[in-house]
Amino acid sequence: MSRKTHKASPRSAALIRKGPAASRFAALGDPTRLSLLAKLARDQRQSISQLAHGSRLTRQAITKHLRVLERARIVRCTPAGRQRLYSLDPAPVHELRNYLDRISAQWDEALSRLRSFAESGPRS
Repeated sequence: MSRKTHKASPRSAALIRKGPAASRFAALGDPTRLSLLAKLARDQRQSISQLAHGSRLTRQAITKHLRVLERARIVRCTPAGRQRLYSLDPAPVHELRNYLDRISAQWDEALSRLRSFAESGPRS
């Protein structure tokens, strides 16, 4: 049984080459994928049918979004009989949060230095 591979778009391929954080941020930059992640965060493992329930998207569209999340290693897929069950891998999301916390701290420090400079008044 052969497995069909899917090529990434040139834009997403360039992001993947830039590093895992870039591809993960790109994957999270879509409202549909964020919605899928919210569903996966509530329930452990879900099939495509379960994820499609209550959505206006087709199962095929959801599958495409899940593949993007899977390539970014945010979502894991486990075969279970004839179904594929998807689950959230929280580790990459925590890594992104830690990255954003570091960037935020750097900005806070820079803004604090700017505030101190501005409040010190003109220098003679």
